[in-house]
Amino acid sequence: MTKAELIRELQLRHRDFTDLLHTFDEQSFLFAPEGKWSAGMQLDHLLRSVAPVGLAFRLPWLARLLFGKANRPSRSYEAVVEKYKSKLAAGGRASGAFVPKPVAYQERQARSQKLQREVEKLCRSVEKMPEHRLETLILPHPLLGKLTFREMVYFTIYHVQHHQASVAK
Repeated sequence: MTKAELIRELQLRHRDFTDLLHTFDEQSFLFAPEGKWSAGMQLDHLLRSVAPVGLAFRLPWLARLLFGKANRPSRSYEAVVEKYKSKLAAGGRASGAFVPKPVAYQERQARSQKLQREVEKLCRSVEKMPEHRLETLILPHPLLGKLTFREMVYFTIYHVQHHQASVAK
């Protein structure tokens, strides 16, 4: 995907997710099937996931210092998605700072807006970043290991769709 396509997908997929949340009444927003997260918790998890990615993109020099450079080319979007699905199928789950907290129905609008702001910050950073940095800089992912910046954007695009599908059920 080109940078323009990455940005468009980030914006579109996150907007689709927040638009879906705004169709929920309070009971639907707070409902959590046994062992699963509520829609509000899914929203909180996405916020906890997008914010550090955006920060890393705004401080690429720090990412390079902490995590180094890629020793391989970026995988395709489809390859990143397949790897994530296989990790989930093997029992992979969110941990640590990525485990969400309950979100009150009254916080839905403010949290949705915060997610959109974080996505917009990430998009501005992607737009400013030279193509070669998307390919050479890396970030750690708790389930997927080291990902290039481009792969992390691919993951972020799929991740929101994954959680939207969970919420839609």
